[in-house]
Amino acid sequence: MAPPVEITIPSTTLSTTPNIKPYTLYNITLRLPLRSFVVQKRYSDFLTLNSTLTSLIRDPTPSPLPGKSWFKSTASSPELTENRRVALEEYLRSIAEGPDRRWRDTSAWRQFLNLPSSSGSSVRSELVAAHQRGATGNQAAMDPTVWLDLHREMKEILKEARLFLGRRDGATTAQAQYEAGARAKSCLVKAGTLLTSLEEGVKFFETEERKRGEGRLGAGEVRRRRDLVASARGEKEGLEKLNVSLAVKSHGANGGASSAAGVTASTQDKIALFGPNVARPPGRVLGAPIPETDKTRELDNDGVLQLQKKIMEDQDLDVDELTKIVRRQKEMGLAIHGELELQNALLARVDEDAGRLKGKIDVAKKRAGKIS
Repeated sequence: MAPPVEITIPSTTLSTTPNIKPYTLYNITLRLPLRSFVVQKRYSDFLTLNSTLTSLIRDPTPSPLPGKSWFKSTASSPELTENRRVALEEYLRSIAEGPDRRWRDTSAWRQFLNLPSSSGSSVRSELVAAHQRGATGNQAAMDPTVWLDLHREMKEILKEARLFLGRRDGATTAQAQYEAGARAKSCLVKAGTLLTSLEEGVKFFETEERKRGEGRLGAGEVRRRRDLVASARGEKEGLEKLNVSLAVKSHGANGGASSAAGVTASTQDKIALFGPNVARPPGRVLGAPIPETDKTRELDNDGVLQLQKKIMEDQDLDVDELTKIVRRQKEMGLAIHGELELQNALLARVDEDAGRLKGKIDVAKKRAGKIS
């Protein structure tokens, strides 16, 4: 018998679509040992599900659905949002983990959780298929446990990419090199997508820590996960550089085995691209021929193009890192500004208190002079 699905609602999201009244989305996390995904539902979706289940089963659900509030809105009441989140999580878990399977065997339950309607599939295969159909990785990464699952999966993908790069380096045919290179590139693209989701998750944890003062993760654990993402990002970039270098090496080896006519054509292409190696006058000259460098001297046109793309990608990454640093500096500046304003307000209050105290002392001195 398949194990029950582990269902939690760890967080909520406030939807603020223009021209539409704000409403709360509940992030339902469905977790298995090797796969997890998230679906978002409104409270009205829960009402529809409960109405459908009770009409089909003709019995009350194991746990009652929390009632509707007529005087408060979850969009403006964090306390109501939290209480409803806990009650909705208990409602779903009572159906998913209860001994009575009648409610969770209905099509309404499977549609609510975006599970396939095939009756013969197991719970695990249903969840995997649903995740492949449309799970939101960024939302899933906002759950601390799912974040670790995604990080583990990303590390496995990087390991596969390294393995395929090794196979391509040792391949003896062009077809084998192409297939291994394509598999390695596909793995690196998947790893990049997961890295983006993990970075979004870390940002969510940091925001939650600053907002609440004490999030689900401590400050030390958030820093550790940020370091894990940075380390994985460095590993991925190293594999991408290795991928480019192996491609250039492979292309050079194939060019070395070509005929003399091919070598002559390649040399002519270089001359047409860079111009003759003539002495350049000192200073900057617009339109002057570009001299060869150590990196481009052994490359043909395709190799130079790949090298240029790689340099541009590295520059884009450097700009992204600089943007993050500037953003952090801005946040620090705003925090310092807020602290200074608070300190100025406190100093002003102290000054006012000192003024009132001085006035009281003067009054006391006058009264003491009259008495004497």
